[in-house]
Amino acid sequence: MRSLNLYGKQDIRFEESPKPAIEKADDVIIKVKAVGICGSDISRYNKLGPYVEGMTFGHEFAGVIAEVGPEVKGIKEGDRAAGCPTFYCGKCESCKKGELSRCEKLTVIGARHPGAYAEYVKLPAENIIPLPDRVDFDTAAMVEPSAVVVHGFYRTSMQPGAEVAVMGCGNIGLLAIQWAKIFGAKKVYAIDIDDAKLAIAKEVGADVLINSLETPAHEQIGKHTNGKGVDVAIESAGSPITSAQVFALPKKGGEVVFMGIPYADINIERFYFEKIVRNELTVLGSWNALSSPFPGKEWSTTIHYMSTGQLNVKPIISHRLHLVQGPETFDNLINRKGTYGKVLFYPELG
Repeated sequence: MRSLNLYGKQDIRFEESPKPAIEKADDVIIKVKAVGICGSDISRYNKLGPYVEGMTFGHEFAGVIAEVGPEVKGIKEGDRAAGCPTFYCGKCESCKKGELSRCEKLTVIGARHPGAYAEYVKLPAENIIPLPDRVDFDTAAMVEPSAVVVHGFYRTSMQPGAEVAVMGCGNIGLLAIQWAKIFGAKKVYAIDIDDAKLAIAKEVGADVLINSLETPAHEQIGKHTNGKGVDVAIESAGSPITSAQVFALPKKGGEVVFMGIPYADINIERFYFEKIVRNELTVLGSWNALSSPFPGKEWSTTIHYMSTGQLNVKPIISHRLHLVQGPETFDNLINRKGTYGKVLFYPELG
């Protein structure tokens, strides 16, 4: 089968790989219809992380069930499905408490298990996410990143009527804007330094657009909130700069949720750090998308709001490509050749 396999830093190859086979009684093989590039894929391609040389890459996907193991119930060939790509050990202290996203051995396909940049991918039956007819494959390929975002919102104490600031309007930030509305935000502020990204933020529901190149974001937020700030601030840029600036956005007693991962040291000026103490902020980290019972309410909730149209991922998708374009695309992404939003690959094209 056609696949994209990672061999080392910035070494991803389009090549033939063996098609997965049923080996365990609960195995399910999915024919991949659409698979997206995750920010973590770009980082792993550029710098490496947990991986096995030559491993088939990718984990955000949707497709059609091609084959099931003998003990699989409620899933059959021809069903449409997405997949939770994450494995947990079930034995560590966090797993025993039902805190699956904190599993000590958490891993995803595309790292130590064959991933979804391929014509077929294999997962255990419990990882299969059935799709209603109203959710197309392009949308369903973004179930996983959407579940990651709502996992962070579930960590907050946000109430309907809250005001929310989203710092960084990449793929995660654009999903966060929509989840903020679903959670009942009366006003969502979208913050970025790219007017094109802010335009998409407006399209997916942001109420106020803030370009922080013009004036610091917290000053602009202050003008809209009588100097108070927002109830919840989401850091979704993953930048060392915004990871400090985000502390100046919430009101006293407000919350900050870190969804982005800055791959560099963060130096926090006194002005921003003091906000944590003086404003008694609650600072939350959010990792992955699992809860108990596995895979968690994040996945069923995502599917529901995709089916109603309240989660609209179409404006986020910028490129629809064949797998053979994978090596060139990853090179373009890390070398900033062109403008990319969410990239989807289609293994069947061509």
